[in-house]
Amino acid sequence: MEEEKITTPASEETEPQVISTEESTVDEVVVSEDVPKGKKEKKPKNKLLPLWIVLGIIAGIAVIVAIIAIANAGCKASMMKYVDTFGPTEKANKLVPTIEDGYYTFTTNEDFKVMQLTDIHVGGGFGSFSRDKKVFNALDAMIKAEKPDLIVVTGDMVFPVPYSSVTLNNMTGLTEFFTFMENQQIYWTLTFGNHDTESYSYYNREEISDFVEDQDFKYCLYSAGPEEVDGYGNHVVRVKDTNGLITQAFIMLDSHAYKDSDIFGVKWEYDNMKPSQEKWYKEEVAKLNAENSAKLATLSDSQLLNPRDTYTNVKTMMFFHIPLGEVKTCVEAYVESGFNKNPTADIEFVEGIIGEKDYFVGCGVGDDNMFETILEVGSTQAIFNGHDHVNNSIINYKGVNFVYGMSIDYLAYIGIDKEGVQRGCTIIMVSNDGSIDITLENYYQDKYESKYEKEEVKDMDEIAKRW
Repeated sequence: MEEEKITTPASEETEPQVISTEESTVDEVVVSEDVPKGKKEKKPKNKLLPLWIVLGIIAGIAVIVAIIAIANAGCKASMMKYVDTFGPTEKANKLVPTIEDGYYTFTTNEDFKVMQLTDIHVGGGFGSFSRDKKVFNALDAMIKAEKPDLIVVTGDMVFPVPYSSVTLNNMTGLTEFFTFMENQQIYWTLTFGNHDTESYSYYNREEISDFVEDQDFKYCLYSAGPEEVDGYGNHVVRVKDTNGLITQAFIMLDSHAYKDSDIFGVKWEYDNMKPSQEKWYKEEVAKLNAENSAKLATLSDSQLLNPRDTYTNVKTMMFFHIPLGEVKTCVEAYVESGFNKNPTADIEFVEGIIGEKDYFVGCGVGDDNMFETILEVGSTQAIFNGHDHVNNSIINYKGVNFVYGMSIDYLAYIGIDKEGVQRGCTIIMVSNDGSIDITLENYYQDKYESKYEKEEVKDMDEIAKRW
């Protein structure tokens, strides 16, 4: 079929437009664009950046990374020298644990002092250098004054978060902290917190756990725990009297970090205890009771330091980072009651403050049966946590003390280096009958004399009223 030519008037000065009249679908008809005579059709501009700009950006990033790396390396070397300025803690009649049946065991008929430290938050980078020095100054002052038999660190030893510490290397801060603790020459152990091994950190929890065990630290009593139990650091430390009876056991647990739905922790979806841990805890208490039962069979009442039934169900304490969901239940009841010390028949707010915004409790968001197991076993007197830095309190729930330990943090919360009411340690005195006395201690008390100048904080008046 011939093509039909359609022309426009000459005054419009355009090329003739040709439309094919052959049979076709609408989609197959192509109409050419009108282009004025004497002008070339414009080609699309190349939107790619020139190579020299791209190379310049890459070089700039490389220079920044190199500067940060050099700065962090310099700060690490300087911090290690600073840490070494804190000498050992002199302690008369220091108890030395032995290993019995795979457990570190202290033996004494006297009171046994435990110090809980939590949420240390060493940054380990040049962005946190000055605040990290304050951390070690505070720790040294309290350890030197208290002279505990054992220190239990309940997680968040480091805070390798770039916006504050300017590093992703969690091993740097941990190495500084471990070195400091060993220099104190006081026995210590630890549980992990969510910040110790962030998903973007250089080292994961297994690698850090292996590192601690491989270093063969003289004073660290940490154990990774059984492979079949979830987490790292599920372990037990015991205290016995000279009859060989267990008077108290400290049970450390890994409270994990975040749910899989929140691997970066931006939604505050924290994980829960696992069934394997609940089972392990129950079995460990049963082992403690069985050992005491066998020993009691060889001893007369006159040989015992306390009534026989004192030893039949061994008293225990638990230490881990993230609080159980039941803590949230207690805090909500306390707040909703208008801060009544006894909001229900099962709850007693013993002392302290709930200072998080909106009275927040950062517990696991799922379900677990750990507290139900604790009540069933009937052994545990107190549970020591950290995690929520300005919740520092003791709440008794159904006969078990939930203890939010005093924190150290100078870094993680914005402006917290200028706050002081939450900063300190928790002291637990254990008697030879297994009974305990718990005290929340503030760092800014006069009894804690620091090696270097102690900073002023803006809530000194409130601290003076409480301590």
